[in-house]
Formats: sequence, C-alpha cells, structure tokens
Amino acid sequence: MYRVLIPVDPDMDRASAAADAVLSLPSVTDEIDVTVLSVFAERDVQDLDGGRLESEELFENSEPPESLEATAAYLTENGVSVSTRREHGDPAETILAVAENDDVDTIVMSARKRTPVGKALFGSVTQNVTLDSPVPVVIAGTA
Repeated sequence: MYRVLIPVDPDMDRASAAADAVLSLPSVTDEIDVTVLSVFAERDVQDLDGGRLESEELFENSEPPESLEATAAYLTENGVSVSTRREHGDPAETILAVAENDDVDTIVMSARKRTPVGKALFGSVTQNVTLDSPVPVVIAGTA
C-alpha cells in the first residue's frame, strides 16, 4: 500500500489541486491510502479583556476547514481509500511528524500563488516541509 499525506488549509483551490495531483498518480485507486490533514496553528491568543486564551482550547472548539471533508469526499468519490485527521501545533512540524509517524511514502501539497518575485519562494510551511521532509514532496500547482 502506498501512503500519501495531503495537508490542507482552508483554501479550496489548493486542496483541490493536491487531490487532483493524487488522482493523477498511476494505479491510484487500487493501491493508495490517503490521509487528509488539517493543522490548527498553535498561537498566542488574548481575549478582549487582555487575558490569555489557550490555543488548544480554541482548536477543540473550532470546526475543521471545509476543505478537509471536501477533499476527502472528492477522493472517496474517485475510489481512493481516505481518512481525515486534525492536529494542533506548528503546521510544518506537525505535517512532518504525521508523515513520519504514519510512515507515508509521499506528501502532496499545493503552494500559494505568488507574485513574479515571490514565485522564487514557496510559502513558509511548504518550504519547510519540502526542505525537511524525509520523503518526496509533490507540489501541485493551482489553476
């Protein structure tokens, strides 16, 4: 079984591009297992009174991005075995930890669109995952 990790953020176009990239893999529907991952970024948060809120509490009370279930549904409709997962933490570190713990073979993600100057660099999460990943990372473009 070939294991693929698709980290998604709320952007549906990027999630769709990553899903389409997975579907373009040879023999995808018979031999692939995909985990669609949403990472709620750990952050320092203050309430309106200046008190500190725990990021973990915000994570527990938040809804996952629509892109998580939509991507999973799209892949399932196309015959792919899919599971979803939500985590809390630093996005790049969490993606890499999940990839290692779940013994994935490939990470498929989509980078943000950039200006001509910005095209030389990916977003920081994409760049960090690409540079630090022990497995191949496929960067899917968006239309």
